[in-house]
Amino acid sequence: MPLLQKLALTFSAAIIGFSTNVASAADVTPLYNDKGSIIATISRIAGNAIYGEQEGVASTSSFRQPTGLAVGAKDELFISDTGNHKISTFSSDNISTYAGPSSTLYRDSGGQPLGALLDGNKGTGLFQSPSALAYSTDKYLYVADSGNNAIRKVSSNGDIVTIAGSGRIGNTDGKGATALFHHPQGIAVTKDGIVYVADTLNHVIRKIMPDGTTSTITAASDRVVEDHPGFVLPAGDYKDGPIHQALFNEPTGLALDNRENLYVSDSGNQRIRYIDFSTNQVITVAGESKMDGISIYSKNALYAPGNYKDGASQSATFHFPRGITLDKSGGLLIADSLNNVIRYLKNGIVTTVAGSQTGEAGTQNGLEKLALFNAPQDVAITSDGTIYVADMGNNVIRKIDPYALPANIIGNKSVIKVVLENKQLKFDTSPEMNTGRVMVPVRQIAEALDFEITFSSDGNTINLEKDNRFIQLFLGSKNIKFKEVNGTETTKEIDTVPYVKKNRTYVSLRFIAEELGIDVQWIPTIRTAILRNSINDGF
Repeated sequence: MPLLQKLALTFSAAIIGFSTNVASAADVTPLYNDKGSIIATISRIAGNAIYGEQEGVASTSSFRQPTGLAVGAKDELFISDTGNHKISTFSSDNISTYAGPSSTLYRDSGGQPLGALLDGNKGTGLFQSPSALAYSTDKYLYVADSGNNAIRKVSSNGDIVTIAGSGRIGNTDGKGATALFHHPQGIAVTKDGIVYVADTLNHVIRKIMPDGTTSTITAASDRVVEDHPGFVLPAGDYKDGPIHQALFNEPTGLALDNRENLYVSDSGNQRIRYIDFSTNQVITVAGESKMDGISIYSKNALYAPGNYKDGASQSATFHFPRGITLDKSGGLLIADSLNNVIRYLKNGIVTTVAGSQTGEAGTQNGLEKLALFNAPQDVAITSDGTIYVADMGNNVIRKIDPYALPANIIGNKSVIKVVLENKQLKFDTSPEMNTGRVMVPVRQIAEALDFEITFSSDGNTINLEKDNRFIQLFLGSKNIKFKEVNGTETTKEIDTVPYVKKNRTYVSLRFIAEELGIDVQWIPTIRTAILRNSINDGF
């Protein structure tokens, strides 16, 4: 059974002066470190991680496998509560029903909610495993109603209308209910009301005109695989080129850019594709390059092999990328579901925005590189740059808050600046760059980080103490000594030696901070080092 069918069925301090004016949320522009990654903090905003259907206060609410997200005109968040067969909204720290029954009308023998295909108002209209969402300029919310093999739209007062599909599985073009789909999982709407659909288990991209006429714009795959001896399954395929000849394998997420060309999460091919309507071409913009004449599939494999690697887009790897969205700068956020991370594609480079650097699943909040997700399915971004994540495996909605620099940072772009959380540190002698490291006056940075500092009588040994932990540094030497609470002593070598300049002793900022568990990010564009406490916690 294809994977998406299976998913559908299971699923402080003494500081020498500082600025306290922090930029407001509306002023937030994502910052990127020297590795091209966004600096951010991850938190849980809705869902108690229990598989359920509770509405009300967001932190105590519950979902059954939320899979789709969309942001409305007022930055309200729409959520496909897939297992509860309804669309919810997150607004003012509350979860409420936007479309579909607020309480389940039908249940199976095990007490789980059942869905159906029924148009109507907020209280009577029904969905079945809704997934992808798209909010359009006409103020309608469009829904890929996957379990009903249909495309629906919801008005601002909750009225539900089916615009294409009849509930039956098929692969037929036509108008309204005569068009047939097979588990559509992606949707995007142009300003002119054209709806693009990732018809996932038909392995094609469809187009629905404003009058409800559906057509298929890409080629249908004729590849089959022997999943088990004597048991053959239809499978997707892979091919770039003219749009009408291009082939996909379980496409899911869709995102329109400002030219109304289409990014596609080609999930079964572990790639991000791009449909350029102006050139009539489909190209691969991220994911391992295909070698001419060599198939990307192993014998009888439904999917291309997945992996996890950042870097240049043509060598980066994914493992079932799903929901995608574009930020204001044109960068593409990607829910890389089976790698349990959020990725980012921009300027030909793929980086990890948030999640485990090894693909580990979990429930941890905190700084971007330490947070853990579990099969994230979709991403959405608000006007102020806040990123929401449908963390399906954890049954919660997460928030990625881009870091905001303090307002009115003192110093021009050529001067090295240091920020601790949201306060700029001031030094009587400027920090400087030495052998690629930011060097700072040791006394001032030690006091800012709550160290007690003393020097030997000859000034050659620097003693730092905090929380019964002792660190010794030596002028002109790469060796440092640690003494732990239990009395254990260890020696370590650092790459930049402490030195004296203008009667100030300079040490490596990164070394001092990281030895205390403080995260250090370097922003080369503004020559600023950002220090953040590495506080991480679960739900």
